[in-house]
Order: sequence, then structure tokens, then C-alpha cells
Amino acid sequence: MALATNLGFPRIGAGRELKQALEAYWDGQIPAGELLRTAAALRRRHWELQRQAGIDVVPAGDFSLYDHVLDTACMVGAVPARYGWDPAGGGEVPLDVYFAMARGTPGQGVPALEMTKWFDTNYHYIVPELAPDQTFRLASRKVVEEFREARALGLAARPVLLGPVSFLLLAKVREAAGVPSGARLALLDGLLPVYGQVLRELQAAGATWVQLDEPFLALDLDEPARAAFRRAYAALAQAAPGLKLFLATYFEGLRDNLELALSLPVQALHLDLVRDPGQLEQVLAAGVPPTLHLSLGVVDGRNVWRADLEAALEVLERARQALGPERIFVAPSCSLLHVPIDLELETAFDPEIKGWLAFAKQKLEEVAVLTRALNEGRAAVAGALAASRAAVAARLGSPRRTRPEVQARLARLGPGDARRR
Repeated sequence: MALATNLGFPRIGAGRELKQALEAYWDGQIPAGELLRTAAALRRRHWELQRQAGIDVVPAGDFSLYDHVLDTACMVGAVPARYGWDPAGGGEVPLDVYFAMARGTPGQGVPALEMTKWFDTNYHYIVPELAPDQTFRLASRKVVEEFREARALGLAARPVLLGPVSFLLLAKVREAAGVPSGARLALLDGLLPVYGQVLRELQAAGATWVQLDEPFLALDLDEPARAAFRRAYAALAQAAPGLKLFLATYFEGLRDNLELALSLPVQALHLDLVRDPGQLEQVLAAGVPPTLHLSLGVVDGRNVWRADLEAALEVLERARQALGPERIFVAPSCSLLHVPIDLELETAFDPEIKGWLAFAKQKLEEVAVLTRALNEGRAAVAGALAASRAAVAARLGSPRRTRPEVQARLARLGPGDARRR
């Protein structure tokens, strides 16, 4: 049976509760405990929303007070010395150091870490700052603690980690400008034992799958980076035997990295079939190992439009024909971090336009509908498919989107109109 899954959920809260709590904490209006209680309440609410939407496996550890790349830097103890945290002290990175890395400490003249865009999205991440002789150790158990929270609520949860290779490639090395990827990847062997320890702790906490996000697999890679992926996943596969690794790529197709991704010792591979719909056929033609599940990202995680459910279902049915339903996860194309939470909360939208939209909650409902169709047949979701068909047709045919006068002008163009006088 195929499962409905999700890679990540928005953090801010339907009423921007996280933003308000953060600003109150930074202004000294509330203590750290109240901020953390607000965060925990948001996680519970978001998990319950996902469960009610029909998601079989929810992500845990995707929540962040500020940024998931910064969370990863804290997890592995990559804290520059100027923030006053002693990595040899044995403790975890405290909240004030975490926020100092994100925002700086203006009163003390300590600048924040650099911030830059997360691939080609409008999200910005904190750039980890590493030393050429950087050492790593486990300095935050956030992902383990949040996975335990989800388990305590009776949820089937999959912990989410930024993968080790992408973490290093997203970072910069101090004291060297324009450092090539090989210099950063030289730190991999010291980083992998920390990831191995996290995997073992997650397995001990009851995890059966762990999601490792490696978006760099969708970019051009040089040979040192390819070798780093092979080395990293060979080590991670041995770190916690029996724990299943879910490798997530997104924002583009695998293309030249397809053979590499299929060769890695993981049990599931996520494909962004919104950005590159044709890669499913490429993966199937290349030969999917018999032990590998495919996670198929057929609902767009980066925009606010409703999915064309019939088109998405045709893709899923092709995969089912090749693999059977038991080896398929249905999912958004990427984390839903990039979209608003719930369309139902919007009361001022034009009704016509509102009928074209889907926010995070509605996108998860689309994932659930597609999963049910895959498992029970199209007749089981005939109403949802008909509604999707009508919404797609209404949007495509609306004069708000397609203006007849523009179409008429385009139709009158001839070969000579493409040449300057």
C-alpha cells in the first residue's frame, strides 16, 4: 500500500505565533521557557493538522526557531569562537548562542553569521562558518527530542536532517576566500561520526526511517563531491544497521547525478516531479534497485496553486505499474515551508481566485487524495478528481489569466514580425 507523506511544514503558525513569540523573547518581554512552550504547541498543532489531512507519516525535526541550517550547525557543534561557547565544555549549544549566531549581539559588537538564499527560493538560510581545522561533536539533540514528542502523541513520524554533504557545501570555511568544494568536503570524515551518533540515538528512540535532505544532488557536482556522497552514505548505512535512510532531493531533477543517487545505500529516494516531471521515466529506465522505495513529489511545494490531480495521478499510476504500490510514497515536491498554512483562514479573497489556490493544509489533502486513488482506484476519489478538473479548467480559461485580445494579437504574428526593421 502506498503511503501519504510530507517532507516539511511551515513553522510560523497560522496566526504568526512563532514570529510574535520570538520578537517578545528578543525584546525581553517573555522568558525562554514561554518561547519554547509556544514552539512545542505549534509543533503539536501542525502534526495534528497533518494527521487530519490524511498524512500517514509526518516529519519531525523540520520545525525551527530560526533556520534549519543553523539548527544543523548547532547539532554538530559548528559554533565560531567569537560567540563565546566552549565546544570542549560538554554542554549543548544554549539558546542565547543560537540567536547570537542568527542575529549577532549588537551591544557587544559581535556580528551574526552570513545569510543567503536557499537555492532558488525566497527563503534565506544562515551560512555555517567553519574553520580549516574544524572539529565536530554532538551539541544539540533537537531532532531526537522532537521525534520523541511526535512519538508520544501517537504519530508515525520520520525525523528530518539536512544531509552531511549538503551541509558542508552550504557552509563556508574561514580564513580562505573562494574556497573550492573540496576544501569544505575535507571536513567530512570528522563530521560523519556525529551524524552516526544522531542516527543511533534516533533508532534507540524508535525511529525506523530517517530523512536526509541532500538538495545538492540536483545540482552539477564535481568528482570530489560525488566521491563525498559515496563515502558519506557508505558510512551512514553502517552507523545504525536496520535504520532505513530516506534520501530527499528537490528543486530540480537528478539528471547527471541519477546513477550516483541510485547507487547509494539508501532505502528510499525522493524525486521532485514538479520541477522535472520526466525524471521518473529516466529513473525507471535506469533500473530501480529492488529494495528501493520511491518518494514521488507530485504536489508543488513552492507555489499556491491547486494541483492538477488527474495529471499527478497519471504519473503515480505509471510508478505503481513499475514498482507496485508498496514501494511508493506520495509527497509534495519539497518541504511546504515555502507556502502559507491554510487557505480556509483567508476570508477576503475573491471567490474565483480562491478556488484556484491551495496552501499547505490543502496541498496535504491533495497528497492524501492521490494516495487513496493509488490504493483504492479512481472511483474512490471521483468527486475530488472532478473538482480538481473543474478548478484547473476554470483557471486556464479565465480572462484574468488568458486575455482574448492578447491571444488574438499573438495569432496575427507572422515570420517577419520576429525580425527587426
